[in-house]
Parts: sequence; C-alpha cells; structure tokens
Amino acid sequence: MSRPAQPTILVVDFGAQYAQLIARRVREAQVYSEIVPHSISAKQVRDANPIGIILSGGPASVHVEGAPLLDVAIYDLGIPILGICYGAQLIAQQLGGTVSRGGRGEYGRTTITRSPGGTSSILPSSFGERASVWMSHFDAVSVLPPGFVATASTPDAPMAVIENDDRRIWGVQYHPEVVTASAVKTSSSDSSTNSSVRHVRGP
Repeated sequence: MSRPAQPTILVVDFGAQYAQLIARRVREAQVYSEIVPHSISAKQVRDANPIGIILSGGPASVHVEGAPLLDVAIYDLGIPILGICYGAQLIAQQLGGTVSRGGRGEYGRTTITRSPGGTSSILPSSFGERASVWMSHFDAVSVLPPGFVATASTPDAPMAVIENDDRRIWGVQYHPEVVTASAVKTSSSDSSTNSSVRHVRGP
C-alpha cells in the first residue's frame, strides 16, 4: 500500500460493519483514517507509516477455526494500537493472555465500572466511576497478557478495558464508536471516542 500523504490512522477490518463506523468517528475527530484488511503485513504497515492503528470489532470468535488474525509483528512496530471488542480480545490472545468463552454475553447498553484504585490512561474523565457503554460480545478477556493492567469491568467482562502504556497498546471490550440516545445526553460516548483517538494519534 502507498504511504499516506498525511497523518493517518489505519483501521484494521475484521469483517463487520464496525470498521466503517470507526473510520467515520476518527475522521470526525479531525484525523484521516484508512480501512485496511486484517491480512495486512507488518511490512505494509511500516511502509504506510501510520500514526496509530485501530483493530475493529468483528462477528467471529477468537476460538473459531479460521478466525481472522493479525500479523503479530505489528505489535512490535512501536505504533500505538487500540483494539475494540474482537480487536481487544485478539490483542489479549496474541500477546499471551486468555479469552474465555462467555456465559450470557452482553448486547446493547451496559454499565462499565472503573477498577477500584486503578488509574486509566484511556478512559475519559467524563466517565466518572461508572458509565453507560455499548456492548456486543460473547467471549471476554479472562487472563491479562504480560505487562497489561485491567482498568474497568462490566458484569460479564471482568477485564473490559486492558492497557499497556509502555507498549502503547490498549483494548476496550465496548464500542466507543457507537452513540446511543443515553450517550448523546451524557456525551460519554463522544468523549470516549475522542479519548481513544487521542491515544492512538498521540500528542
């Protein structure tokens, strides 16, 4: 792929409608975005020279045979990475954590709670201790990859936000790109999206 002519965030598509919406939200935050297939190689990413990468959600489970994967060398490029839903689970699995098959799963609006005593670099301050977010998952991260911390949870996702600030890799089980009626009233979804983009974009 050709080198972007302007600072660009790559949105890696894992096969759902979410990639288009994520790319739109990134552009609304005044950052150019480009959707790329999950088959993109580390060399192609390095040649593209993005300022950040977002791994989209997707309809698959990481446990399904043939589930879409990411070139693991991409994690070592030093480019900020944010995984959303399936993308967060893939980060956990590929970097040495565990993703467990869910019980009930969570679909629709869910309350996310900050971990007691934890400090998050990615959750916006407007979240407070609890916030309403949009979930669409069955599996969930159950064991953190080495070097990561969990900074928020939901009733069925004990590690709903995972962070490794040293490697600049973050994962959120919820969908910050989805705006619900409740989020419009509280601005929580909008601030979450902007916070996520700022992290991936950098200063």
